[in-house]
Amino acid sequence: VQLQASGGGLVQAGGSLRLSCAASGRTVSSGFMGWFRQAPGKERDFVAAISWSGGKYYADSVKGRFTISRDDPKNTVYLQMNSLKPEDTAVYYCAAGDTPSTYKYWGQGTQVTVSS
Repeated sequence: VQLQASGGGLVQAGGSLRLSCAASGRTVSSGFMGWFRQAPGKERDFVAAISWSGGKYYADSVKGRFTISRDDPKNTVYLQMNSLKPEDTAVYYCAAGDTPSTYKYWGQGTQVTVSS
């Protein structure tokens, strides 16, 4: 299983970015697909997840600003990030797992930097 995350970059506060996670060796419509982030000097935190049935879950810090979705024919998961804040700056990782608490496969990460 390989997960390829892309779409990160530098954006001003209030701006938007869309991250993509292209999967191979596993369908994004199985189990759970999640996004996590890790800021310098901090632990990796949960951001959002989408289940096999389409259920969506978000960290409180991103509710109302971020939206997770998937495109099954493209086998890709997206994270639309709006109203970005400097505190959203981190390396963002996509992950795949069979349950919401066990993510077995991880992508390489993509850097998101939000300037004030």
